[in-house]
Amino acid sequence: MTVIICPGIHDVALSDRFLTALNRQLADMGNPSLITPEQVLPTQRYVPFNGLSVWSFLQETAAPEEPLLLIGFSAGVVGAMVATQLWRAQQRTIAALIAVDGWGVPQVDDFPLHRVSHDYFTHWSSAVLGAGATSFYADPPVTHLDLWQFPERAQGWRVQPSKRGAPITKPMSAIAFIAELIVHYSP
Repeated sequence: MTVIICPGIHDVALSDRFLTALNRQLADMGNPSLITPEQVLPTQRYVPFNGLSVWSFLQETAAPEEPLLLIGFSAGVVGAMVATQLWRAQQRTIAALIAVDGWGVPQVDDFPLHRVSHDYFTHWSSAVLGAGATSFYADPPVTHLDLWQFPERAQGWRVQPSKRGAPITKPMSAIAFIAELIVHYSP
């Protein structure tokens, strides 16, 4: 499986912090597969909210025979969602899309969509456009940019839909939730 990270429009240092936190969490979970800086969309060269731009990066970076897991943040969720459609049009597989604060981005396909929100309101209101699969929201709320640059500090709730009524919740950090998903989809 190939993991690609699509940041938003912000200082590159924030994505560097996210990558460091993610790799630390993956290592703590005993996962030997770490994410490299080459797997992060370079927003200096590619426009994160432009799906064609993200797709172009995927063409250069991702292995077409492997399932693709995208992690998008903010405007990067827009580009990632469009790129998934172009990727699938080539008969390629999307393992999942993790939408970190991708408020307003609808679920447009049947692959797993996992939403990570900086507060309950964003979590609830994004679900109107497609709740997706298991999701996470920070509680207490954190700022939009802090969710990305300090995901280990964003404590909150993993929310698992239930067929029997109320969803099943579990306390954890945003970075633990994201790493858990990567491990889940890894072969």
